[in-house]
Amino acid sequence: MRAALRIIAVAAGAALCGSAFAQDAPTAAPTQVVGSETGLPLPRYVSLKTSRARARRGPSETHRVDWVYTRRDLPLRVTGEFEHWRRVEDSEGEGGWINYALLSGVRTVLVQQDMTPMRARPAPNAPELAYLEAGVVARIMECDPLWCRVSIDGTRGWVDRTVLWGVDPGEVLN
Repeated sequence: MRAALRIIAVAAGAALCGSAFAQDAPTAAPTQVVGSETGLPLPRYVSLKTSRARARRGPSETHRVDWVYTRRDLPLRVTGEFEHWRRVEDSEGEGGWINYALLSGVRTVLVQQDMTPMRARPAPNAPELAYLEAGVVARIMECDPLWCRVSIDGTRGWVDRTVLWGVDPGEVLN
């Protein structure tokens, strides 16, 4: 009985002092969530492989269709996985479940600001190559913390990443 009381007292003392130890102990790196089917990170960005895809309320063909996407290469964010289905959302936060066969790992972005300059170099004073309308979809070639080099119908240039949807802040792509 005394041994049990002593263990409880020691455990209670450790709990009281635990906060002091927690400050000195190294913190574990945040665990990255991965998909149960693919093992790939969640959330992640993909693009639409076809020019027509139905986003359903649930992960099967028996679920009601909420959205029909009709734009090939549209960037989408995968937020969940179930068997052959991926839960996706678009730049407006809408979406649903799409069969994985309709999605591609090719990274694209959506321009969100009208008349966005595409520049020759990743600098605000670099010459403009083109002006992009809101809603333009571009293929990502590379991204640094401030700029993304994109390709649109053979034209390549740098765009300020703050006006792009389809790439996370600070994400670097080579």
